[in-house]
Amino acid sequence: MPDTPAEKPMPDTPGKMPDTPENAPPPGTASPGSGNASPGSGNASPGSGNASPGSGNASPGGGTANDKNTSNGGGKVEGNNASIEGGNAAQAPVDSGDQSAGFKLAAFGALVVVVLFAGYGIGRLNNSVDQTRATPPATQQQSASHGTHNAAAAAPAAPHDDSGAAPHQHNADGTVTQVAGSGAATQTVGGLALTASGLTLQPASVQFTAGRAQPFTFKVTGAGGAPITTYAVVHDKPLHLVVVRRDLTGFQHLHPTMAADGTWSIDLTLAAPGSYRAIADFTAVVGGQQTPATLGIDLMVAGDFTPAELPAPVAEASTDGFSVQYRGKPQIGSTQPILMSVRGADGKPAALEPYLGAFGHLVVLREGDVGYVHVHPEAGPVAGGVKFWLAAPGPGRYRMFFDFQVAGKVHTVAFSTVVE
Repeated sequence: MPDTPAEKPMPDTPGKMPDTPENAPPPGTASPGSGNASPGSGNASPGSGNASPGSGNASPGGGTANDKNTSNGGGKVEGNNASIEGGNAAQAPVDSGDQSAGFKLAAFGALVVVVLFAGYGIGRLNNSVDQTRATPPATQQQSASHGTHNAAAAAPAAPHDDSGAAPHQHNADGTVTQVAGSGAATQTVGGLALTASGLTLQPASVQFTAGRAQPFTFKVTGAGGAPITTYAVVHDKPLHLVVVRRDLTGFQHLHPTMAADGTWSIDLTLAAPGSYRAIADFTAVVGGQQTPATLGIDLMVAGDFTPAELPAPVAEASTDGFSVQYRGKPQIGSTQPILMSVRGADGKPAALEPYLGAFGHLVVLREGDVGYVHVHPEAGPVAGGVKFWLAAPGPGRYRMFFDFQVAGKVHTVAFSTVVE
């Protein structure tokens, strides 16, 4: 540093206190003559309210005056450790007391930083714990089963109410994936109610004459009473209609057509007197959401009626020249394989064709309440037959109706089974 004039004592002070550790002011306390202006210098004399260049403020090129106090009467600025005279600043040597105070301040600052970071880390940890407690655990989506289908958010599968049947999933590409294996059967039978899932079946008439074809018309209405006009196509059709007499005879699997106003219609012939159950199996689109439902209503045919006895269980039955063998045993609480093998009049396996998107369909109806279970097979023939997976919804006697197609014609064969 350039040489500066020797430091002179302040005119208004007894003299400069030597910089010694014993006399050094404690940290934060101004030294005599610097913390407070000396007598006669607290107020600037007339005409000297502002220090002249080189006293109150350092002249250009003379450095910056150190802080604290300025004596307006002596033409010199004293700070903590610096003296300025004549516009040239001279920094006094740093004494050991100041070094000790600086070290203590640095240590204290480091301690504050550590405490702040520790508090921040603890706060983040507590926040993570609170979020974990507040967030419910992710629930696994239940397997899409008959009557309880859940559509995936990214690629919704077409749901279908096959209540009571073995679990299966309707994929976005229209295929069906069967869920085989054992497990609790949580599904229930369908077709027992006129209203379900906010949808209601409303027929124009339920009175029929035996043996005569007549139109059967109905609408499906929503919660507000307006007819539903949009349906998902499931298994090649927007709606499946099953009609059967309450003694489980006279089975028909039909597909009515819908008019623009939501009215469904089909010509229906009920052969004999009695009480029939009409079951509509469909998936309505309501508010952009697919809503599967299976609704049922009774149809009446006047005349003398004698209920037929349910045929005894057998392992083989015939229809239209075809022989069908049935293997399997439905159980409650687990899905079990059911295999239907079809042979022609020559005893050879029949050349089955796809019908409604599958090589066969199986409708299972329960005696007593006509509870409805619609079962679909695996994608292709298995061991020369059609394989289904069925979980019985409860004990009782059932009638199974198997639809299959050969040479463009649909055939139906029926079996009885008892579930205990």
